[in-house]
Amino acid sequence: MAIITLTTDFGTKDHSVGAVKGRILSEMPAVTIVDISHNISPFNILEAAYILKNAYHQFPAGTIHIIGVDSEPSPENKSLIVALNGHYFIGGDNGIISLIAENNSPDNIAEFNVPNLVRNSFPVLNNFCVVACHLARGGKLEVVGKPITKLKDVKDFEPRITNNGNSISGNIIYIDAYGNVVTNISKTLFEAYRNGREFEIIARREKLKKIYNSYNEFIDFDLSTNQRKGDGDFIALFNTTGMIELAIYKSNLQGAGSAATLIGLKYQDLITINFL
Repeated sequence: MAIITLTTDFGTKDHSVGAVKGRILSEMPAVTIVDISHNISPFNILEAAYILKNAYHQFPAGTIHIIGVDSEPSPENKSLIVALNGHYFIGGDNGIISLIAENNSPDNIAEFNVPNLVRNSFPVLNNFCVVACHLARGGKLEVVGKPITKLKDVKDFEPRITNNGNSISGNIIYIDAYGNVVTNISKTLFEAYRNGREFEIIARREKLKKIYNSYNEFIDFDLSTNQRKGDGDFIALFNTTGMIELAIYKSNLQGAGSAATLIGLKYQDLITINFL
């Protein structure tokens, strides 16, 4: 059974998501539609790329991923179909697919070449769905796209090695639904420069000297609940995407607060690791 995923900045208040699903199901009633996210910040291709990049690997080969973020076509933002790692991505040539691909080269890149292509403000509904359903039926990419050779290249923030290898300077690249902040410093990079040394992570006025592998690893469960660390503590961990994340344990954006609100951390903020 064909699978089509949706990643958009449409939100769920308006008709947009429902209309897209209806259009797909009208053409292919048996298709499986999966919502990855509709809460991308408006036009934020970096955020969309981070979410989709860390989700699509879990889907079967042949899955088709529609990206409805900054998708309105123009001479500078052509509508593309990209075959990458056994998956298809349909979206604008705005840099988002190059961010998803990272260092992997696409197997095929094609610009939309669909008869009667609709030119209006809702290309996901009127064009992306048509192309996605064609691919889901087993249609060839070449029938709906003409080959091109290059994606628009956009670079996310990259960590910097400073102080003769004794420091790493990175940035916050994503804030999740709990207010936890994800940095662009990977576990691989951290371990490559650590060389067994002690360290401190500096985030605004806070300093952390340990990184955990799960949210509750720092809790000593042998202690009674009134003696041990727990809710509200500020921690660093390697998250499931292999990046260093800063979090308030059991944070609550509607109540006690989060790493973003309590520590005051924002997108693009500087995070420094000093090896001691």
